[in-house]
Amino acid sequence: MDTTMEQVVIQELEKNSSIPDSGIFASERGLDHSVLVDSVLKSLIGREIVEAKPISHEHWLVTKEGQEYAEIGSPELRTFQSVGSEGATVEEIQSKLGVVGKLGIQQCLKRGWLKLDKETKKLFPQVTQVIDDTAEKLKRLSLNPQSAELSLQDLKELKSRKLVQSKTLKTFSIQKGRRFSQFHEQVATDLSKEMMESGSWRNASFKEYNFEASGKPLIGGFLHPLMKVREQIRYIFLGMGFEEMPTNQYVESSFWNFDALFQPQQHPARDAHDTFFLSDPAFSKPCKDREYVHRVCKVHQQGAYGSLGYRYPWSEMESQKNILRTHTTAISTKMLYHLAQKEHFVPKKYFSIDRVFRNENLDATHLAEFHQIEGLIADRNLTIGDLKGVIHYFFSQLGMSQLKFKPTYNPYTEPSMEIFAFHEGLGKWVEVGNSGVFRPEMLLPMKLPEDVTVIAWGLSLERPTMILYGVRNIRELFGHKVDMEAIQSYPLCRLGIE
Repeated sequence: MDTTMEQVVIQELEKNSSIPDSGIFASERGLDHSVLVDSVLKSLIGREIVEAKPISHEHWLVTKEGQEYAEIGSPELRTFQSVGSEGATVEEIQSKLGVVGKLGIQQCLKRGWLKLDKETKKLFPQVTQVIDDTAEKLKRLSLNPQSAELSLQDLKELKSRKLVQSKTLKTFSIQKGRRFSQFHEQVATDLSKEMMESGSWRNASFKEYNFEASGKPLIGGFLHPLMKVREQIRYIFLGMGFEEMPTNQYVESSFWNFDALFQPQQHPARDAHDTFFLSDPAFSKPCKDREYVHRVCKVHQQGAYGSLGYRYPWSEMESQKNILRTHTTAISTKMLYHLAQKEHFVPKKYFSIDRVFRNENLDATHLAEFHQIEGLIADRNLTIGDLKGVIHYFFSQLGMSQLKFKPTYNPYTEPSMEIFAFHEGLGKWVEVGNSGVFRPEMLLPMKLPEDVTVIAWGLSLERPTMILYGVRNIRELFGHKVDMEAIQSYPLCRLGIE
């Protein structure tokens, strides 16, 4: 607050009891009116030292075009001067003066300065001398924007020609407030310990509380872009008739995460450099369905259902090792197993979106902890064409139509395909998922009917989010390097859901 300017206002009120117009007051004393209002008046009004009533002033400002006409003459004057006693055609005037000529002709005809001869198609002067009243009015208005010399009709005419524009300025009429006499007193804002001990609070003047004042704005929680995209993807699955799987179990046994999926125990993905193993408890309880465990063991060791298997000594102890689940396909395996135990097979469509853990090296597109989107359909007469069609439809709902499929190998699907989407921010194709048809070696030990096919796909939640939000580095989206201000400013996720 400008205390010097505040003193000037108080002294003026002590002398004359009121200030009729703050604009004139500021102009006469060389003060900045906006500073006077924002830094001084608002503070004095809040303390009830002064009262203020707004006053509106209409200013008429000459536009850039109007200033040009005030200096070199209006279009009508310049048009009239360009027409000699022999007259001139409209084309000749416009060729000479351009747009000014077109405007000038209209005004000259309106004022009766020129007249059009229909036979010769020429404009001829009707008067010998003219006064450029338009330029004169613009000059007067430039010198005094509040001038009352111009009539309202004149101002409206100049405004219609876009030569002037009106602007409302607000000033204030200032009077003494009910606490004006207390201005020179020191007003206490808080009751201090010293005031209590000395008893000075009894004679002190305290600033009143303003119970109508707005409090400090609170910063609430903000949805993370991953959660925004996750919710939209959930709506897509539900709209496609899928049922959500329970995914609240982060710790999984190797049996459901690997063995039941027909993934061999010597597979590199089951090594410590790819999977997080738990030390306490290190092992899970054996699966209660001993016949199912025996069938899984047999298909691994000896082969079954037309498969040769892997021909190695399968270890149940290895299958009981506890891990942080490496994919949500572990949940899919359990759901399919429970589906197989029903008396009559019922086609199902399942999905899940939750966190998985891999012992990855961190880079711009990889994290050790991320979210996986899983979808599967169990039904009869399904083919690889059905899988590609569902994936194309699913990604089209995400707003990503540029897809590529690449053949790949998975232990539990055959055929298998990697899914790539074009990332415009990175300017390259990025792998966003994996897919395939679950192998009989995985499904038949569960006792699913032989004519049932299961197609499935899984993708990262982070990579589609990076594509949708234009994020170049996954570590800016998830982890300790996340910019919280960016999280607050990310827009809502609007996917192309039909």
